Amino acid sequence: MADSRGNDMNIYLIRHGKSTHTGSKRMTQQELRDWFEQYNQAGVREEERYPPSTVKQISLAKAVLTSDLNRAIESAGFLQTEILLSDSLFREVDIPHLPKAFDTIRLKAHIWSIILRSLWFLGYSRECESLKEATNRAEEAAQMLIDHAQKCGTVALIGHGIFNRLIAKKLQAAGWKGKTRSSLRHWRCSTYSKR
Repeated sequence: MADSRGNDMNIYLIRHGKSTHTGSKRMTQQELRDWFEQYNQAGVREEERYPPSTVKQISLAKAVLTSDLNRAIESAGFLQTEILLSDSLFREVDIPHLPKAFDTIRLKAHIWSIILRSLWFLGYSRECESLKEATNRAEEAAQMLIDHAQKCGTVALIGHGIFNRLIAKKLQAAGWKGKTRSSLRHWRCSTYSKR
């Protein structure tokens, strides 16, 4: 089925809502692992209102896909849309772990995340998917979205900040037009289009 705006195909990349799992205490990296496990199991907070542009764009989608994590699936519910497919292919990239020598350091979760994600982008991937592996997975994810867009014109993915950015790069490499970097803000939608 063609998109209502003509021959354009559109892919919307949306970041899920804010998690119900929060925490501001200092923790060791072992405690951080437990924290992230709880974060991955948690849902999202309901908002009084959602970004109008995101609500409008997802209403235009003929197919909505999500990662298989609760925060992505619940976000689709709050945006009042029906999910075609939830797949682990679209999961967020995990962060690496430091050697045991660092186990006594205690930091807040967001500080740990900044440090470990920065190391990951520099090539450090102990006990997690490497940047190269994640990039390959993003290529597969982008192709799945393209396949759906070719069938129905407009598709939306409710996913995660970093992995959505990797997908966006693959879409651009395939000739899709849109923002150089997809949004990292919760509930925000970045659009990629191709004729």
